[in-house]
Amino acid sequence: MRIGSSTRRTQALIAAALIAAPVAAGPGMAGAAPADRYYERSFVLAANARCGLFQPQLTAALTAAAWQARGAALRAGGNDRDLAETAARARARAAATRCDSPDLKTVSGRVRDAFSGWSRMARMNFPGERAGWSADRAAYARPTWRLMQATRTGASPVRFGMVGGMGRSDQLAAVVSWQGRSRPTGVRIVMRDATVAPRPWLARELPPQTQRRAVWASGVSAADAGLLVEGREAGQMWVFPTSAADALSALDPREIFTVEFLFRDGSVARSTFETGDFAAGRAFLSMGQT
Repeated sequence: MRIGSSTRRTQALIAAALIAAPVAAGPGMAGAAPADRYYERSFVLAANARCGLFQPQLTAALTAAAWQARGAALRAGGNDRDLAETAARARARAAATRCDSPDLKTVSGRVRDAFSGWSRMARMNFPGERAGWSADRAAYARPTWRLMQATRTGASPVRFGMVGGMGRSDQLAAVVSWQGRSRPTGVRIVMRDATVAPRPWLARELPPQTQRRAVWASGVSAADAGLLVEGREAGQMWVFPTSAADALSALDPREIFTVEFLFRDGSVARSTFETGDFAAGRAFLSMGQT
């Protein structure tokens, strides 16, 4: 999904607006480290939660920006503990800032001005280390990909992410068009189990079996043509509970997860995905359809 020059200009304005210059300590955006950008966004969000600065749509946009900044900081070599401390400092600074502070009014005004274009932005890319997510908030009458990452299992194309459409809630789903074999009998997402392994697993493979969590698909149906890879005429859509999307959002953006397809003969086909800015993409979608 290609981002045009007008979209890039809007994103640049948004980034600049999130520099709470007089309030959030740190250098300007041009020289700001990823952790500084995360601090800035965390401060603005905490001030908004305390003072009610913004409407829900703008709050969702700020949340997406904060998730993006967190992912960038982690990919730049940060760690969860340091970023948790960064967010805590931002919240403490917001708690110590009066809601009627002139500096805070200046910051909130800058954010509103810059985000006036964000509300009209229908599509956005969220790049990762090796793979990214494409997000689409445009209104469609038929099912479409709201948030999607694509890969292949052998000769079979696999798409994974959030599927939605006009008048229907977004659902986490995997869509596959199998090449040369029968339909799977079951599908599951496999990821790190944060309840038994709280620290991120950053190898380019899944953690040991004892540290994994599997979430099974809750249903399957024929995939709408708009969800298929171009050139494919048929495929299956396997849907997952919302709890699976919440669990993926909680992973480190550098981690991987797999979608595993189980067949009647006992074989398993695996598709590997990068967590990346999945959480930021979901926050972007929460702004609503355009």
